[in-house]
Amino acid sequence: MFKVDRNKCIACQQCIKDCPATVISLQEGKAEINNAGCIKCGHCVAICPVEAVSTDDYDMNEVIPYNKATFSINSDNLLNFIKFRRSVRRFKDKEIEKEKIMKIIDAGRYTQTSTNSQDVSYTIVSEKLSELRDLAYESLKKKGEYILENLTPETEHLKRYANMWLYSYNEYKKDPLKNDRLFFNAPLAIFVTSPTPINGGLASSNMELMIDSLGLGTFFSGFLLVAAQDNKEILNLLQIEDGKQIISCLVIGYPDVKYQRTTPRKVANINWI
Repeated sequence: MFKVDRNKCIACQQCIKDCPATVISLQEGKAEINNAGCIKCGHCVAICPVEAVSTDDYDMNEVIPYNKATFSINSDNLLNFIKFRRSVRRFKDKEIEKEKIMKIIDAGRYTQTSTNSQDVSYTIVSEKLSELRDLAYESLKKKGEYILENLTPETEHLKRYANMWLYSYNEYKKDPLKNDRLFFNAPLAIFVTSPTPINGGLASSNMELMIDSLGLGTFFSGFLLVAAQDNKEILNLLQIEDGKQIISCLVIGYPDVKYQRTTPRKVANINWI
């Protein structure tokens, strides 16, 4: 429940003006929140100049006052940081500290969600990574065989992937350490799940920025999403909740590569109206 300390409230109405659900009003000269319609977004907590608003739905100890020195990012630096981002597939044999993993999760947790649903979940795979790796290779092998055995003009474009999965499987079986082309011997994978794709996608993007800022590297593994699709063994291992779908898989580790510059991109396709 969100509540207003009437002794602190100065009736400035900032919370009323900023509430996206319009559930705050002045009652006897003080702000009052109608929790029945509240979406628990916390705008009222953030905007109140006298810290009169609080809630027992969340941990108020996580609320941090704004400080320009520690909250601001130079726009040119941010753009360069985004431009310099690379998908990393060469990793060191080094574990990732739990503190860094939790910062990555927080980057997702604090990402905006539609109607403040906060419906994004995270599955962190480290201890069972070897088990997941074996299941993923087996799954892709079977999917590749099925594609090649049932080729049609509509599925012809999948032939190259099917052959790639079969080749990768065979090479992996020869030498799992040297020929891991799914995880590239990374020590960690995080699966982002949500019933709302846009929410999971936005969280994943912010998580990637945090990963880079921590001196780690990552890539989004589309092949792991394919491997997990309709695969009960993988879905059971990941303990995916009913109603949620895997939105992304971030394979993460300390990079064993150093890039020297950004890369070029296509000109933006912009429609000015």
